[in-house]
Amino acid sequence: MQQLSSTTASPTQFYTWENYRCAYEIHQPINATPEGIPLLLIHPIGVGLSRQFWQRFCREWYNSDHRNIIYNPDLLGCGESDKPHVAYTPSDWAKQLQHFLQTVVQKPVILVVQGALFPVAIELVKTEVNLIAGLVLSGPPAWAVITKQSPQWQQKLTWNLLDSPFGNLFYRYARRKEFLRSFSIRQLFAKSDAVDEEWLNTLIAGAENTQTRYAVFSFLAGFWRQDYSQAIASIKQPTLVVVGETASSISQAGKNESPQERLADYLASLPQGKGIKMTGRNVPPYESTAEFVEAIAPFIDEVSQSVKIS
Repeated sequence: MQQLSSTTASPTQFYTWENYRCAYEIHQPINATPEGIPLLLIHPIGVGLSRQFWQRFCREWYNSDHRNIIYNPDLLGCGESDKPHVAYTPSDWAKQLQHFLQTVVQKPVILVVQGALFPVAIELVKTEVNLIAGLVLSGPPAWAVITKQSPQWQQKLTWNLLDSPFGNLFYRYARRKEFLRSFSIRQLFAKSDAVDEEWLNTLIAGAENTQTRYAVFSFLAGFWRQDYSQAIASIKQPTLVVVGETASSISQAGKNESPQERLADYLASLPQGKGIKMTGRNVPPYESTAEFVEAIAPFIDEVSQSVKIS
């Protein structure tokens, strides 16, 4: 198989949404004509996380001879995007991405969303029908979590606790290499040796600016924790659910759910859902990159063909 250069990313580009400067990059194959439907990546939220989460996936995608253009944006509050001192909700990030789709991409895409950012994709699908042709859910939350409303008073209380001098100290502690390694081993990766220097150094660099804490605190406050059962059942686009064989849940509500049960619950609700279990735990695009690419490629091709036909 022909190996394409992994240096496929454009220089960081910017667009404006709600007077904020938002960053993104475009990946495409070198020495080859782009083919198929574009991918729009939605990165997870966490200490030091940004669009850099997807770099390993993008390299492997093109090294495997796939040619789809990839749009990789930084959500507001993360990476090189502006970081206002606000409480972010999935709806906020969805509106940002809708503007990005309508003004920058301007063509149908497949959303590839990691983990508990699935609610952002849900909100985006609600409002943007024409430009979303399909979804790939990588390690989505436990079904008991994604279908349970968190009390608003609890969300606000947690936000107020974190949005304080205490929260600032906590964030400075949480961005230490030792904490990041320990958390990643305990909660994210199936194998401890997969928590490598590339992963840790990326997180440390991403958390250097303490203004990134507001997006993380918004996530920890649980503004994304709502009952999305009806919204998920209303997703008409083809959707592929990818669950790690040792997938776990940070939330107590999903502790007793097996990966097979999680997959079954999603497929029972999604009108056009398909599912696959694969090696890894909660971050398949990073921990099991080659297998993740192999797992989603047939689905991407299938949706690409359906878009061409229509």
